[in-house]
Amino acid sequence: MATPTSRQTLKEYSLRRLGHPVIEINIDDSQMEDNLDDAIQFFQEYHFDGVLQVYLKHQVTSSDITNGYIDMDAVDSNVVSVTKLFNLAVNSVNLFDVSYQLALNDFFGSFTSGTLTNYTLNKQHLDMLEDILDPEKNIRFNKVQNRLYGDFNWSDDLDSGDYLIIEAYSKLDPETYTEIYNDRLLKKYTTALFKRTWGSNLSKFEGVQLPGGIQFNGQRILDEAREEIQKIEEEVQETYELPPDFSVG
Repeated sequence: MATPTSRQTLKEYSLRRLGHPVIEINIDDSQMEDNLDDAIQFFQEYHFDGVLQVYLKHQVTSSDITNGYIDMDAVDSNVVSVTKLFNLAVNSVNLFDVSYQLALNDFFGSFTSGTLTNYTLNKQHLDMLEDILDPEKNIRFNKVQNRLYGDFNWSDDLDSGDYLIIEAYSKLDPETYTEIYNDRLLKKYTTALFKRTWGSNLSKFEGVQLPGGIQFNGQRILDEAREEIQKIEEEVQETYELPPDFSVG
């Protein structure tokens, strides 16, 4: 099949790129599986098409409040980074709240006068004051622990049953989105990894004389593969990697 749509068809495609079946590619299926896992992992970590920005809903439990963190395995085990945390706790409307009075007076007054300038300026001023007096809480996330920590007092700021919205980036599963297997760079990278393993296997027999005076030249294949891998990784990181987000947990 010319267009890979699964792990097996991607392996077959990469072997054909290396010369199979005309040339015997000395690489075991278990080695190809390992190479393919490495290629998909690299694609998901560095290529913008390997992840998706998602908004995840989580209901706070008593265990979350006691621990001081959210176990992301229970939310989405494919999350690779977290950027923001929103609290959707519902509070009763206070008629004497500044925001309520602003909306009641300035907004409707501006609406009837045909301009929203005063309302916009006042709203920006209130937002600035809120950022100063009640700044956004810092969050910390590590995908090895897969725990989302919040630098605030969990018992005071949250109640069991409150809902939080987590803005994050989640890995795309190639078994669900099979178009990933046909990505140009993933195909090149998988083929280069196969070639590196093939060259590494052949290099063990360097200098062995075969019938007819033929010798294996595994080191050359290995060197070529390493150079190809380096170029592909540089291209992905320079062109296809998402820009760094300094608010990522």
